[in-house]
Amino acid sequence: MKTQGQGVMRGGPQKTEPERILVIRLGALGDFVQSFGPFQAIRQAHPHAHITLLTTRPFAELGRLAPWFDAVEVDARSRWRNLKGVMALRAQLHGYDRVYDLQTSGRTARYFWLAGRPEWSGHVARAALAHANPWRDDMHTRARQRDQLRMAGIEDVPVQPDVSWLAGRGPHLSSPYAVLVPGAAPHRPAKRWPARRYGELAQKMVAQGLLPVVVGGAADKPLAEMIRQLCPQALDLTGQTSLPDLAGVLGRAAVAVGNDTGPMHEAALMGCRCVVLFSAESNPALTAPLGAAPGQVCVLSVRDLALLSVDRVAAALSWRH
Repeated sequence: MKTQGQGVMRGGPQKTEPERILVIRLGALGDFVQSFGPFQAIRQAHPHAHITLLTTRPFAELGRLAPWFDAVEVDARSRWRNLKGVMALRAQLHGYDRVYDLQTSGRTARYFWLAGRPEWSGHVARAALAHANPWRDDMHTRARQRDQLRMAGIEDVPVQPDVSWLAGRGPHLSSPYAVLVPGAAPHRPAKRWPARRYGELAQKMVAQGLLPVVVGGAADKPLAEMIRQLCPQALDLTGQTSLPDLAGVLGRAAVAVGNDTGPMHEAALMGCRCVVLFSAESNPALTAPLGAAPGQVCVLSVRDLALLSVDRVAAALSWRH
């Protein structure tokens, strides 16, 4: 039986508080991390609701550890011609009083119809809580999500969400250390600063009393090996940390340097001082990591990362630790 709650107001009489809520955020890592503030805001706006997160397998562990969800479901992202998979997805989407679509992709626009057109916050024009901002595609991810939730009646979205549940995770390294993130999407090599430059930067870090720590997935191990050829003191953790554990490692680092890739968003979220390297492949005005404090995140944006010098990156680090 539904109970009357304070509800979320949207220009009319008070509504019944939704009892079952679905939040959709499929990925990628940087986008998922930048939804932590909205996740927290949705939980605070609906303290008594049962909230389910629908995500993809790489982010399910983060979702299950987070304090904002009562359940996590994995979207298999079945092809549309896979009738059995689509029917399974339809079953996952049904039965909710309200859906917050934070993915807002062409794919999740179809989810609105599969779900039976429930009360829906997202970019679908016919949805009850549509994000009807014609400039939404020109907004930074964080600003766009805040605006979407505002139009759904949620005004208070924290700039710095609570990440205390991640702070102690992962290996605790005794030396002051700096994290290097040399990887990026395999199909976008222009987003990568050359591994040789990371190795030269690591040498400078060692001279300043910092232990260079290389992180990333198992596929980034060849990059770590190239860095260690130039700087044998560097510690290789590629393929050895889960996403929650990586967040803990980043949160305890003196600084992190990396390409425009998901772990740098984790670093910014955890309060780590960051230098993030952008090429013409992506627009920092739309996707740059955002820190909790002024000056926490430094963005170096050049057309071709192959032309970015080690000295320029080193100068941006200002070796305080």
